[in-house]
Amino acid sequence: MVIGILQIELAIDGATSLKDKRAVVRSLKDRLHRSHQVSVAEVATLDEPGTATLGITLASNDVAHAQSMLDGLLNQIRQGRGYYLADHQLEILTGK
Repeated sequence: MVIGILQIELAIDGATSLKDKRAVVRSLKDRLHRSHQVSVAEVATLDEPGTATLGITLASNDVAHAQSMLDGLLNQIRQGRGYYLADHQLEILTGK
């Protein structure tokens, strides 16, 4: 089994309230889940209106496939509106 983990930090343009932030985060989470069937959760910076930290995971049976999926996710995230990708970490775990 292969688990792909992607943690991203987003800077949200013009977010002055948590409501502004949630609208952007909810839209992105729904879009990523719908298009790639991945799990997405806000994992940190919950009370900061201008920043969102999301954890994205996927399961696969092949390291190359997991890497390709995560690369595709990063490309889609970079093309989003209302935020920009400030930082990211990618990790692939393999098991028996």
